[in-house]
Amino acid sequence: MSAGGDRILIRGGRIVDPASGLDATGDLAIAGGRIAGVLRAPEGFTPDRVLEAAGLVVCPGLVDLAARLREPGLEHKGTVASETRAAAAGGITTLCCPPDTDPVIDTPAVVELVRRLARAAGHARVVCLGALTRGLDGERLSEMAALAEAGCVGVGNGRRPVPSTLVLRRAMEYAATFGLTVHIHPMDAWLRDGGCAHEGAVAARLGLPGIPEAAETAEVARCLALVEQTGVRAHFGRVSTARAVRMIARARYDGLPVTADVAVAHLHLTEADLAGFNAEAHLDPPLRTARDREGLREGLARGVLAAVCSDHEPHEPDAKLAPFPSTEVGASGLETLLPLVLRLVDEGVLTLPQAVERLTAGPAAVLGIEAGTLAEGARADVCVFDPAAEWRLDPERMVSAGRNTPFAGWTLKGRVRWTLLEGRVVWEAG
Repeated sequence: MSAGGDRILIRGGRIVDPASGLDATGDLAIAGGRIAGVLRAPEGFTPDRVLEAAGLVVCPGLVDLAARLREPGLEHKGTVASETRAAAAGGITTLCCPPDTDPVIDTPAVVELVRRLARAAGHARVVCLGALTRGLDGERLSEMAALAEAGCVGVGNGRRPVPSTLVLRRAMEYAATFGLTVHIHPMDAWLRDGGCAHEGAVAARLGLPGIPEAAETAEVARCLALVEQTGVRAHFGRVSTARAVRMIARARYDGLPVTADVAVAHLHLTEADLAGFNAEAHLDPPLRTARDREGLREGLARGVLAAVCSDHEPHEPDAKLAPFPSTEVGASGLETLLPLVLRLVDEGVLTLPQAVERLTAGPAAVLGIEAGTLAEGARADVCVFDPAAEWRLDPERMVSAGRNTPFAGWTLKGRVRWTLLEGRVVWEAG
């Protein structure tokens, strides 16, 4: 993506940049697609455009660790162009695409295809996870050297299992050789056994096949043992149980190179939201108990969970109209990521700098990319939002091609006014 040519002054906003330890009111100057001055403009700086940010928060562009853009392979659900535009509307400037596209991201050609589509759209930067195994078959190791050379920021098997622990060990050893982080979806497919809801009182009352807590914790335990054996960096994506948070906290305390994130829906919803067979709340991993939700919130506040992601999965309307077990999993989450995290600030779970950190520097560090900071000289990826603006979520007004959300009708606080990608304004609220 080419750097923006305009010299922009964002004037009088509250600049929150946890990566630099900054939380102060002042100006942000941008030139040549880079940050030219923080708190005050450089001497002689003459802006082409001024964005008045008094009363607004100015922070790094958000970094989302899990967003399925549906292209290539499922363009009837969304495209890179439609979903990166929705990302810009949500203040997100960098998206991480999981490897389970069609074709699978297991060759440099597919990596370049996704990158080219993102460049052509120009709304947000897209980075890719390469496949851990060829075709995500869980049996044959992918060409990780080629994927690393092509620019993949890590490798994973998406939601597909790797049945053999020996194959998983060899894959981790191979990834470690090239300094690649292995991204893990912690779900034991055999303990899951076709379940579609948390194994508990709600699933029993609704007659839905359950997914036990152990389906997550058993896979976390297996992978932690292999991380200790191989020394590979590992990231657990979309953790959903309080017990898994405690296991990861212990592993980090013991010095293992592991990180984890949580999907924003799991910080607000529980198994109770499945009442009435609400297919919009059919997620993977499933919504768990209120105790699990509190454990996730505590893990986020303590920093055990390094990031909050949207776990964005847009669908066409028909995907949610079948009987609950047959509906497709996932929610469209790019546009609600920021306001739902800001809700945690209002509820006293996080401070505003902590919330911004879990959406910027935290996920950027997991991916090992240049993002998530407003330091002088850094790329000018910027989100400017009004933390006090209240709005009601109407799915019909969402920018994403997918209108599937369990938060329809919620009153949210926090609205993006401008999003800048490398110094270019890519979203401006009307």
